[in-house]
Amino acid sequence: MKLSWKEKASYGLGAVGKDMVYMLSASYILYYYQDILGVSAIAMGTILMAARVFDAFNDPIMGIIVAKTRTKWGKFRPWLLIGTILNAVILYFLFAAPPALDGGGLVAYAAILYVLWGVTYTMMDIPFWSMIPAFTEGGKERENLSTLARSCAGVGSALVTILTMKCVYMLGQGNERSGFSRFALVLAALFILFIGIACLCIREKSTVDVESPSVGQMFRSLLQNDQAMTVVISIVLINCSLYITSNLVIYFFKYDFGGETWYDSFTLFNTFGGGIQILSMMLFFPLLRRFLSAIRVFYLSFFMAITGYIVLLLLMLFNATSIFALFVPAFLIFAAFGMLTVLTTVFLANTVDYGQWKNNRRDESVIFSMQTFVVKLASGVAALIASICLSVTHLSKDTSEVSQAVQAASSSVMTLRLTMTVLPILGLLAAVFCFRRKYILTQEKVEEIARQIRQG
Repeated sequence: MKLSWKEKASYGLGAVGKDMVYMLSASYILYYYQDILGVSAIAMGTILMAARVFDAFNDPIMGIIVAKTRTKWGKFRPWLLIGTILNAVILYFLFAAPPALDGGGLVAYAAILYVLWGVTYTMMDIPFWSMIPAFTEGGKERENLSTLARSCAGVGSALVTILTMKCVYMLGQGNERSGFSRFALVLAALFILFIGIACLCIREKSTVDVESPSVGQMFRSLLQNDQAMTVVISIVLINCSLYITSNLVIYFFKYDFGGETWYDSFTLFNTFGGGIQILSMMLFFPLLRRFLSAIRVFYLSFFMAITGYIVLLLLMLFNATSIFALFVPAFLIFAAFGMLTVLTTVFLANTVDYGQWKNNRRDESVIFSMQTFVVKLASGVAALIASICLSVTHLSKDTSEVSQAVQAASSSVMTLRLTMTVLPILGLLAAVFCFRRKYILTQEKVEEIARQIRQG
């Protein structure tokens, strides 16, 4: 039975809410604790990275728990709803640190809350993406739903990218600390509402009822699924490249490009980039897929992103002062990452069928737990790299009044510029190399595997 419009729309709405809260945490947690509250950049980088190491054990275990769940509401929706409510509550407290805390107490608060945020996000994210193979029949239907969901997730990410600082200043009336707590509360409420709608409207239509595996069997199954591991490694490298930039771009505008008017330039840049990211998922990608295979669009996206970073670096080196000049690399980079986000989800969904065909196991939850883990791992690695960069450059709010001419000549600003551009380029090149060597699931191969599975 074909998916109804109600099912598609509600699932897409859930993706919007999910990625709104994720983007707030991924892009602004370092800025909130380091630049606003004064926590050491290295301390925050260590916390964010340590949380990801913890996720290396937590995420696959959560995948196993979901796989073993049997209720009258299905195995995905109970965890999806519980995880959403808990994650929304913790998100608010993460961005509402008590004013009385400082020093070691504030560091401990950030560490505990961030680990809990990661655990509860996993509790929600794994069942959300695991539902794709469970209520689609593969082929075009699965690709279309994956495209829709990732497009909607991109809308959520883009909205937070565009609106965060504007809403923070408005809600806090100029006080960033108060503004972040109130904005987090708004997002938490929307998150619960959107996922609640998805839980009410989505039904599992097809699952393969297999014996619940042990932890050892699950890890062996993952290691034996070479296509899943290839996609996972690519996701790590792609997202690490993206998050390095997203963590540092606010510092670029505040301490390098914008001077006293950095806020207006930053908001305009994010508005343009967020709009392009949405268009890339909802318009550019479907148009390109009419003429090119998914894998060719994948390689084209890499070329666009790398070209964008090279153009951005050249503009930085020549001390460009026009925000409109930055729109050129922004178009290439945001459009590319929008399409890459959709494609990696499609490719990972295809590895579920591949794993069943090769290993006689259909491990949706465990494979998609790897996606959850590696995206968070990438954000942790990127935050650690960004924190090292900030520690080396000694950029802080005390330097915001320095003239742009002095900043452009400093080694600190040059280090920031190179970290934002050269490291992402290297990460993208490594992802292309890995994917090109190992990935074999062309559209024809996926259709052949699906036929063989149906035939038993």
